[in-house]
This record gives sequence, structure tokens and C-alpha cells, in this order.
Amino acid sequence: MRKILIVGGGYAGFYTAKKLEKWLGRGEAQVTMVDPLPYMTYQPFLPEVAAGSIEPRHAVVAHRRHLKKTTVVTAAISKIDHATKTAEITPAVGEPWTVDYDVVVVTAGAVSRTFPIPGVADEAIGLKTIEEAVSIRDRMTDNFATASNLPAGPERDRLLTTVVVGGGFAGIEVFAELRSFASALVGSYAQLEMDDTSFHLIEAMDRIMPEVSLESSLWVIKDLAQKGAEIHLNTQLASAVGGKIELSTGESFESDLIVWTAGVMANPVVRNTDLPLEERGRVRVQADLRVINDDGVVADAWGAGDACAVPDLTGKGVGGFTVPNAQHAVRQGKLLAKNLVADIRGENPQEYFHKNLGAVAGLGLYDGVYQNGRIAVKGFPAWVMHRGYHGLAIPFWDRKIRIFGNWLLNLILHRDLVGIPARDTPRSEFERFASRPKA
Repeated sequence: MRKILIVGGGYAGFYTAKKLEKWLGRGEAQVTMVDPLPYMTYQPFLPEVAAGSIEPRHAVVAHRRHLKKTTVVTAAISKIDHATKTAEITPAVGEPWTVDYDVVVVTAGAVSRTFPIPGVADEAIGLKTIEEAVSIRDRMTDNFATASNLPAGPERDRLLTTVVVGGGFAGIEVFAELRSFASALVGSYAQLEMDDTSFHLIEAMDRIMPEVSLESSLWVIKDLAQKGAEIHLNTQLASAVGGKIELSTGESFESDLIVWTAGVMANPVVRNTDLPLEERGRVRVQADLRVINDDGVVADAWGAGDACAVPDLTGKGVGGFTVPNAQHAVRQGKLLAKNLVADIRGENPQEYFHKNLGAVAGLGLYDGVYQNGRIAVKGFPAWVMHRGYHGLAIPFWDRKIRIFGNWLLNLILHRDLVGIPARDTPRSEFERFASRPKA
């Protein structure tokens, strides 16, 4: 049997493994998937997790529950040597070990891309993982509780000021969701009003949401401005040292919650390989998802998802490549599995071709925007489309039922406003009162 090693268990890797289980015949291949996390995160739901509309565990899909024929290894791939067809696996605890393979599939995904701006590494938090989304929610709920006990002044203003850096879909969605979440939190505190809060979105370009038309993006800006949120266009973050926000425009204010969504980059694990990379650090692949170099196809190496530069045959991709989103990663994973099976059976692989189905974003409760070509939908209908699409797009019915159940309960009972900030330091309360031996 061929030994297939899948590097990464996100959208592309998970769907590759799932479809291989379905399409491979008995004895055709042995599949191993390696990822540091035991689950796949449905990232489009992270803004709603941060805003308390979705239970965090419902936005992730457990690898082992749904991959019954795949060997799932919860560890990191630290090195790939395709010349010898070996990979080094490094667990969180214990010594690394080396495995050999016949075919490698690189689906390692992407991580937040930051710039060397003073204070960002120390103060900001990203929005790529379920843990980050939960931490954002807990920080906001804790800040409001703390601020309610303070008199009006700089410290209370700092706690009630939220900053999001990046005006793409992820940035706008979490910005709008957090503003909506804040409006619900304020109702729980007699000492606070919505006018006490401040929301700032910082975008270096002259517009937001390049996936939608200029008209739709301007409508979003107007919609958020009417809700008291401020968007800074053509503005760069100069510093965030100690939570003090300094902008390229000269404006300055303080914030205790800084969310960074200004871009992604290929998972750095691909740099620890001898596979060919392009200028942005992604693995070079051709349209049929086989890895290529200057001489042509690299035998027994495939790739898909955000860690790879996949050509966009529709001609609409940025720089000629598919954009890093779930819509492409899921479909690429399915095609990759189909092409792997075809290759094993001596058949020709197919090229990846997918026309964008449009872009839809949630802008807080009961508000959204959808764009597909010249067709634009705004407000409540777009919000329904957003929830309907993503509620059905998350894999497996157990997840769909839980997600729709969350929304239904929130409609009847209102969303849960409870935060658990101490979950980041769960032993602190025990340590505080624990008895210790006398000196």
C-alpha cells in the first residue's frame, strides 16, 4: 500500500482525508494526517464565537470522530525531506520521531501575518483560532465588568475601547459583531451607556472589503458609522506599546482590546521543507494540485489550501492565484483526494476550477451584506443569507444541528453574555487558597 502523509488538518487536509476514506479501495493506500490540534476550526464562525452567538465547541470538528480509517496524529510536522520521503514529527510532549511516506500532501494552512509594529506582538490578539475568539469574548466581558466599577475617566475609556486592525472580511465581521455584543453587554450595567464605548477599525487602504463592490463597501461604512463605530481609512497603526494606539494620522488613544486581522501568510512549516516555494512563501502547485518546480512536476507531492499558491483558472484570483478562504480550501481538498485516487489507479488528475459564489458577511445581529457580481443584498436579508450559507456549509449534521440550535435558543432566550476570563489561568483560584508546607 502507498503511504500518504497529509500535513495539516484544516479545511483542505480534513476534506482530503475524509474523501480518501470514501473513495479509496481496500488495500490501495494507508493515510496519516498530522496536525497540532485535534480538530478543524470553521473559521467563518470565529466572529460570532467572539460575540457570544455560537458556543466555541460547536464551531470545531473533531478529527478522530469523523476520520475512522485515517491515522490521526496530534503533533506538529517540524521538517519534510521529500528527497528521502521522510518527515519529522514533533509532539507537544516527548521526543520527535521520523516517518517515511510515499506521497506527501501539504495542507498546512495559514497563520496571522503581522508587521514589526511596536507593541503589536505584546498587546494584540489574532483571529485565526477558536482559542483567540474565546479570549476576545472573555476580555470584552471582563473589561465591561471592571469598567462598571470605575468612575468616568481615562482608565474606564481604555477598557471600553476596542480596536480592530484590518478591513477585510474577517476584520469587518469581528468589528461589527463585537460592537453588537457591546450593545448587549451595556444593558447589563446600569453604570454604563453605549456612548461610553469606542470602536475603531484601522485600514491602510482607501477602502474596506475588496471582495464586494465599492458601493457596498461604502454602505457598510455608513451602516457602522450610524451605530457609532469609526473606520479609519488610509491609516496605518504606528504603535500599540502598552495599549496606547498611535496612528499614522497623528491620532492617539488607548485600548485594552486590539484585534489583528490584517492578513495571513502560509504556515511557516513549509519553510522547513525542500519543496519549491514561490515569492510569498507558499508551496508551488499547478492547477491539478501537484507540486511543481522549474523543471515540471515534483513526483509524489501535492498541495492545496492557504499554504499553497493554487492557480485560479477563472482569471479573477489575486495575482493569478485563488484567495485564501474556506470556499476554495474545501473544494481543493475534495479535488485533491479525487486526483490522488486517480493517480494511484493510473488515471489523469483534473484541474481545479471554481467560480466564486459571491461574498457574504454578517455585520452583527440582523445585519449583513452579500455581493455576487452586480447583485448586492444588504441588511436583514443578507444576514439571513449569511447564517443560512455558513450554517449549512459547516461539515456534518451534528455540527449543523448544534449551530442552528445555538441561533434558535439565542432568538428565544437572547445570547449568553457570560464570559469566563479566568479560563486562561484555571489554577489561579486553587493556588490562591492552597495550603503549603511551613518553612
